[in-house]
Amino acid sequence: MIDHVSIAVSDLRRSADFYRRVLAPLGMAALVEAPNRVGFGKRYPEFWINERADMQPVEPDTGCHVCLRARDREAVQRFFQAALEAGGTDDGPPGNRTATMTDYYAAFIRDPDGNRLEAATFPR
Repeated sequence: MIDHVSIAVSDLRRSADFYRRVLAPLGMAALVEAPNRVGFGKRYPEFWINERADMQPVEPDTGCHVCLRARDREAVQRFFQAALEAGGTDDGPPGNRTATMTDYYAAFIRDPDGNRLEAATFPR
């Protein structure tokens, strides 16, 4: 079981503002703020951003992929729209997806540093 994930960002203030907007539709907020990191979550920090001022942008076909669970399709759509409005880029618009074990609904974005995030909701 994964407890939390961390990603690197080049500008903590810019990224913290970005993620406050993007993670709100998923029910997450900034819970811990320190000089070089911010932890977001629902009850405890599950998703961390860590400042790496000398970081270069992530190349499109490299890096990690983090998927966060959304409550429903509307939350996925709000996540995607918030990301675009906050300076992120489209890496796969909201829509139905087919996976190995189940079909689901998801959207993919890239943050200002090129990190790839997904919001997904699964049938119940």
